[in-house]
Amino acid sequence: MSGTGRKEDGRSRLGAMVSGMAVAVGCVLFLGGFVWAAVVYQPYTVPTASMSPTVNPGDRVLAERIDGADVRRGDVVVFTDQVWGAVPMVKRVVGIGGDKVACCGKEGRLTVNGNPVDEPYLDRGTAAPGKEAPASPQDFSATVPKGQIFLLGDERATSLDSRVHLQDAGEGSVPLSAVRARVDAVAWPMNGMIDRPSSFAALPGGVSAAGPLPLQLGAILAGVVLILGGAVYGPVAARLARRKTAAGGAR
Repeated sequence: MSGTGRKEDGRSRLGAMVSGMAVAVGCVLFLGGFVWAAVVYQPYTVPTASMSPTVNPGDRVLAERIDGADVRRGDVVVFTDQVWGAVPMVKRVVGIGGDKVACCGKEGRLTVNGNPVDEPYLDRGTAAPGKEAPASPQDFSATVPKGQIFLLGDERATSLDSRVHLQDAGEGSVPLSAVRARVDAVAWPMNGMIDRPSSFAALPGGVSAAGPLPLQLGAILAGVVLILGGAVYGPVAARLARRKTAAGGAR
């Protein structure tokens, strides 16, 4: 009996050690994922419908803090510009320095340097039976100065964007230094990551890489699993050991 008791005690100590390690590692992953996300991302609430249907009014988004040099065509960015009212705004970058942005080309599409761009994120509707409406209700053309970006809302019918400022210096463009963050995901409602539009990938510079949010969420979820698993393992293992000892004693 004493040998069996020592064996059971050894198993109990090993189980407690494994349980404690699981909880400790889980805490590191859980807290580390949260801290990492807090450093990299900033939450914003979208006030208007100018980016519908990609982002709707009242949506809570997570935007990765970036430098203006990291901006690529197709990015949905948060920026603040004095000319636009000095309040944070969310729009999509369709042109960077040196680009000629125009609409509407063949089949009513936006063109960048003469290349038609498919924009699957738009809800274009129909202009006539069987015919899509143009990508912009009004025609426009602008050349983006170096160090600037040209921005449009995804809801082209109502968005107040670079088209409104075509007569300003820079033909409606905004300095890269005005960019504060790039929107990576809609956190509430939980619509998930915002895809980088592949239609811009063929243009020089390509599209930006996705942010680290999936890795951060993975670390947080793994931490939760380890914490719960480690916390449950100890009591369950002890209960099973007591049952086994009681069964042995009854024989």
